[in-house]
Amino acid sequence: MANTSSAKKAARQSVRRAIINRNRISKVRTSVRKVEEAIVSGKKDDAQTALLAATSEVMRSAQKGIMHKNAASRKVSRLTLRVRGMKG
Repeated sequence: MANTSSAKKAARQSVRRAIINRNRISKVRTSVRKVEEAIVSGKKDDAQTALLAATSEVMRSAQKGIMHKNAASRKVSRLTLRVRGMKG
């Protein structure tokens, strides 16, 4: 347990940040899942619009430090390739 007042404050901040980060991770996963569902269903237009939203969320999470920037770029790249490879 934290003893000093600064350590106690850091512990409180850590809890708040963890909640915010969990919400951001959830938004990223949801947006990526929507792209994957559109790819599976074969709807290219839906997949492209979902990809645009997912790209924004993923790169924002990298900027905020939730995800490493190279991991974010890799995820966006692979999703983009899958959407481009769709027929229709």
